[in-house]
Amino acid sequence: MRIITCNVNGIRAAARKGFFTWLSQQHADVVCLQEIRASTTHLSEPLFHPEGFLCYYIEAQKSGYSGVGIYTRHQPNRIIQSLDWPVMDTEARYLQVDFKNLSVISLYLPSGSSSEARQQVKFEVLDKLGEYLRGLRRRQREFILCGDWNIAHKKIDIKNWRGNQKSSGFLPEERAWMDNLFDNIGFVDAFRVVNPEPHQYTWWSQRQKARLSNAGWRIDYQIVTPGLRDKIQNAAIYKEECFSDHAPVIIDYDLTIGAD
Repeated sequence: MRIITCNVNGIRAAARKGFFTWLSQQHADVVCLQEIRASTTHLSEPLFHPEGFLCYYIEAQKSGYSGVGIYTRHQPNRIIQSLDWPVMDTEARYLQVDFKNLSVISLYLPSGSSSEARQQVKFEVLDKLGEYLRGLRRRQREFILCGDWNIAHKKIDIKNWRGNQKSSGFLPEERAWMDNLFDNIGFVDAFRVVNPEPHQYTWWSQRQKARLSNAGWRIDYQIVTPGLRDKIQNAAIYKEECFSDHAPVIIDYDLTIGAD
């Protein structure tokens, strides 16, 4: 079972850069997208509903902002589009598809880089999300949370860690939250199970030719319940083409989606 996650930074822009041509060659079972930045009324063309997939999008109240999507080759038993949290719902940052034995979530956490006010929003979301994820761990099913978490967890996950210790996305409080997610709540960073190497980044600033020098951050994750740790087979970050300021994260699991 192959799952891909990618922040497309505008799905229409990514399409123009060849994202859907590439995707058609990936044999993915589930694809999670973030930062769609389009109204669903603008996504009626066949291009945005790739052949062989059921496609689900949710859009933010603010036009051209945020939004997430999921493509799946398997019919979900249930689709969750709302958490009843103002920020996550109005900004369309959470979409979940449930199968019999597995839930896959496309998640787009807020960035705090634009202002102190947005950083406080981010902290509030992290506080509430931590409790929500603790609740997921008590359920009798497996979860794969895919998306742009807007946090580089460790020094290995960011090129210029010394100069970014006061930057949103690498603040001590944010990194401690990730520590708690993995060490105490018990989720697993799927990529790091099979790839412990440095310089594995998924996002680069569009300034100062950061991508060319690989001065990046790893802020896009597939985070899984511990029952899936031994099912992780391969993990890769696709960087040969540039569809966005983020790169797709591709993980293969020894999994099948159970039938009803």
